[in-house]
Amino acid sequence: MNRKTLLTLGAVLLFLGTAALYPQTNALAQDAYVGRTITGTAYFIGGRRPARSMPFRLIVNRLSTPDEVNQLNSALQSGGEEQLMRRLERMDAGRIEIGTGIGVPANFIIATDEGEGRTKLTVLYQRDIRFGELRYGTRRSDYRFGYAELHVGRGANEGMLIPAARVRLRDGNTWEVEDFGTFPARLMGLQVRGRGRNSVG
Repeated sequence: MNRKTLLTLGAVLLFLGTAALYPQTNALAQDAYVGRTITGTAYFIGGRRPARSMPFRLIVNRLSTPDEVNQLNSALQSGGEEQLMRRLERMDAGRIEIGTGIGVPANFIIATDEGEGRTKLTVLYQRDIRFGELRYGTRRSDYRFGYAELHVGRGANEGMLIPAARVRLRDGNTWEVEDFGTFPARLMGLQVRGRGRNSVG
């Protein structure tokens, strides 16, 4: 049975409107990670990669704007995953790399101040669907998104990664992210490198 993650306002991806979301995200959290690279290890504990680890890297070139937040929410409401993908693929906020490849664009990145010197970075991206998935019509090809949450700042830096996900709207105001595997991968040993617009950590 696939694992589902509900994304409400407290979990960042409830896009009822940027006015409800962004008061919790101050200027420091917005700028501190722009221009920085976060590296670590992704541990896969279920699905197709049990008990396997891979290097992880997120390059943050910019943070997504409030207008982009509204665009994605409107797209999902009006046209489901197809419209969401069309909007998302036009965006580029950085790069995400899992393993030793060159990675893919991190289309959407937002930073949320969690208090006590900690920040959550939420990433949504269009994953690279391999030729074999399309050729043989595997069910995994229906899971066209990737999703990650990184908790960084004071204390332990860690997070979670869903490398193949579906995104649906539930009850009109909550995003539901479904993992193709059993459990999301854990992101451990995250290190923030470089200097952002406002230096942290």
